[in-house]
Amino acid sequence: MPSSDFHRVEKVIQHLERHWKDQPSLEELARVVDLSSFHFQRLFQRWAGVSPKKFVQYLTIENAKQRLRESRSVLDAAYDTGLSSPGRLHDLFVSVEAMSPGEYKSGGKGMTIGYGFHETPFGEALIALTARGICGFSFVGKGGRDEALGELKRHWAKAVFQLENQKTNEVIQRLFRGQSHSNGTKLLLRGTPFQIKVWEALLRIAPGSVLSYQDVAERVGCSKAARAVGTAIGRNVVAYLIPCHRVIRESGVVGEYRWGSVRKKAILAWEGAK
Repeated sequence: MPSSDFHRVEKVIQHLERHWKDQPSLEELARVVDLSSFHFQRLFQRWAGVSPKKFVQYLTIENAKQRLRESRSVLDAAYDTGLSSPGRLHDLFVSVEAMSPGEYKSGGKGMTIGYGFHETPFGEALIALTARGICGFSFVGKGGRDEALGELKRHWAKAVFQLENQKTNEVIQRLFRGQSHSNGTKLLLRGTPFQIKVWEALLRIAPGSVLSYQDVAERVGCSKAARAVGTAIGRNVVAYLIPCHRVIRESGVVGEYRWGSVRKKAILAWEGAK
């Protein structure tokens, strides 16, 4: 899963955001990343699991809006892909284990956090583990590894950090290669009771599906708190695994994402394609 693959795909998605109405050809998309049509087709098929032509259908925003008016629950319906059920994606997390009040208050004092940097289909990511579960997952942005690790350390200010690439790599391989999650690995979440309630609701959104902020508010029993739900989603520090990327605006617009709106569109389309 080389990071260069995602960066090329990211560049193509940015091009599509500007030119989706033109329904660009395979040749035009290949020129965006300076590849031959043949090599671009192979790269894209390997990354997304579908052809570039199919992928363009995912990103046609006006069509997405229309489909979302008809059904907001299934991503392939929203994006008019013509594909069947999302199928092969595994259920990443069955249960959530929140930290105790004492651990929350102490900022992780007495805890040891193992971390590692690894390639994923969506670029390089930082994953962090404790004896109780996954406590952090973020994509490396323009600030590089130092910025990503610094943010994690600020979140767990009194914990001890150790580089454990072998252990974290085993978890990454499970997450992105569809292996069963029956080993019981859990998420270790640090947040307010309301935030954790919202994050638990996100875990119940099926892969390949999307909900609006209002939908999530209703699911947590706070139908008038869509804005507060949005704030809680924005505080999520566990990318991809707590699927805040599956929440979009009521209008059908994909909207912002802590790790980049282009990456959010890529994850949604990748899930639908799989």
